[in-house]
Amino acid sequence: QVQLVESGGGLVQAGGSLRLSCAASGRTFSQYAMGWFRQAPGKEREFVASITWNGGITYYGDSVKGRFTISRDNAKNTLYLQMNSLKPEDTAVYYCAGSAHSIAGSTTSVYDYWGQGTQVTVSS
Repeated sequence: QVQLVESGGGLVQAGGSLRLSCAASGRTFSQYAMGWFRQAPGKEREFVASITWNGGITYYGDSVKGRFTISRDNAKNTLYLQMNSLKPEDTAVYYCAGSAHSIAGSTTSVYDYWGQGTQVTVSS
């Protein structure tokens, strides 16, 4: 069982940066692939990025490639999302998710655990 708590969201101007964190409880965090998703009002949940259990492989959604970086610190049971060059269209609630698979991609159904989300608002 893994519990996930996101933090680091807030209001930022376009072009700015934010770093989201996802603190995980449980001793099995290092065994899980992890991902970030986001959901804007009236839209479906969208894949942002994912990372394998050891951080060796990362995947990104097309809309964030080159601007966002996913990383993890297994010693701290924490997942990160560094977001640079933010745009108003990045405004959404951001969720971290954990998968019992060693590799997880963009499909929400492969993720077993979800956080409550943190709001990111980018003003123009």
